[in-house]
Order: sequence, then structure tokens, then C-alpha cells
Amino acid sequence: MGAIKFHVDAVLFDMDGTLVDSTAGVIGAWETFSETYPGLDVEKILSSSHGVRTADNLRKYCGITSETELEREAARFEEAIITSSKSKGRKGITILPGVRSIIDELLPGKDNPKPCWAVVTSSTRAYASAALEIVGIPIPDAFVTAEDVAHGKPYPDPYLLGAQKCGVPPERCLVVEDAPAGVASGLSAGCAVIGLITSHTREQMEAKQPTYLVDNLSSVSMEMSANGGIDVVVNID
Repeated sequence: MGAIKFHVDAVLFDMDGTLVDSTAGVIGAWETFSETYPGLDVEKILSSSHGVRTADNLRKYCGITSETELEREAARFEEAIITSSKSKGRKGITILPGVRSIIDELLPGKDNPKPCWAVVTSSTRAYASAALEIVGIPIPDAFVTAEDVAHGKPYPDPYLLGAQKCGVPPERCLVVEDAPAGVASGLSAGCAVIGLITSHTREQMEAKQPTYLVDNLSSVSMEMSANGGIDVVVNID
């Protein structure tokens, strides 16, 4: 198909699987939790839990119902992602292909008033802040985490709030996502969505019908426009 060019007022990035690869730590965290909650099928969980808030996953797979306990265990889980990401020879939390050049280009647009990009993640603020710091991505003023919404992905709430924090209508925003739940969230919010094949199969991502689908952000370039917003080029094979 070649290069597709378009302009948006703001780009809303998911974090895990989009900007950073935390797979090593997530595997380690579920292995740690399987000691507390025997019978967890870690492989099955990993195939379907990505892009969903930790508390929602713990409610589903560990049977935790107390909101106080969920909050405490979610914090413990996400701390375990950081601490276990380099244990047993794992590679740690790393930046994904194509991300550095895009972030370097968009960096001046992270601040209020009216930032032109946001991070919209299902992770807690503590974990997301730590993960971004590890890979050297500054936290933008428009920053949406698990605590900020009543309903996480696949509901539209996270990306609606991300657009609001950027001060632009959602239909003028581009979402970048690697998880089916995140694609569904972005589309239901009214945004265009670039889907990445970094954590799920092509078939799983195609099933959610993102606006564009590429392997990773190496196939995408972004440039801040002199008149505001971002010019985007998506290279489709």
C-alpha cells in the first residue's frame, strides 16, 4: 500500500507493548503471584491479560474481590514487574523499536498548555512512571493511568480522558496500541488507531480492526507541525 500521510491534533500512546517492552517483568510477576495464588495458568493469562488494568486482571484470575486488597495486590504486582524484570537472566524493561526517534521528535509537545501527545496506560501511576524513567521517556503533562478512570480498557474512558487532557476532540486524536483491549478502547472513543504487532498475533489484532496495522513503530514517523498538531506517516507493506 505504501506510505499513508495524515495530520492529527494529538497522539495518545499506550505504554506497555507500545513504548516499552515489559514482558520479562510481567512473566516474573505472574510467576511470583502463582506462589500466593496456586493454580494460575501463567501462559493462558499472558495470552489475554495484556492491556487490561492490573486490578481487573487480579480480580479475574486471582478471585480478589475486596477493593482494598485489590489496590494493595496491584501495587505489589507492578512492583514485582520492576524487580523481576532482570532476574533469572531476563533482559529487563526496554524501549521498543522506532520509539526513540518518535519521542525525540515529539518531546517539546509534552507540556501544557495543550500538549500534542499523551501516555494512556492501564498501569498504575507508580509503575508507569518507573517504567518510563527506566527507558528514558519523560512523563508528559497529559498522563492517564489506571487510577484516573472508573472503567479501564476496552471501555473508551481512558482515551476520552487522554484527549481531554490534550484539549482536543477524540476524533482529532490518533491512538497507538498493541493490545486488542486497547484497540477497542481507542476506536470506541472515536479515535483513529494504529495497531502494533508487538505482544499479540496479527490475527488477534486484525480481529479488532484497527485503522492501520504495522509490526511496530519503526513503520511510523511523526513530526510536529508548525501550525500545531502532528504530521504522521504510516508505511504499510
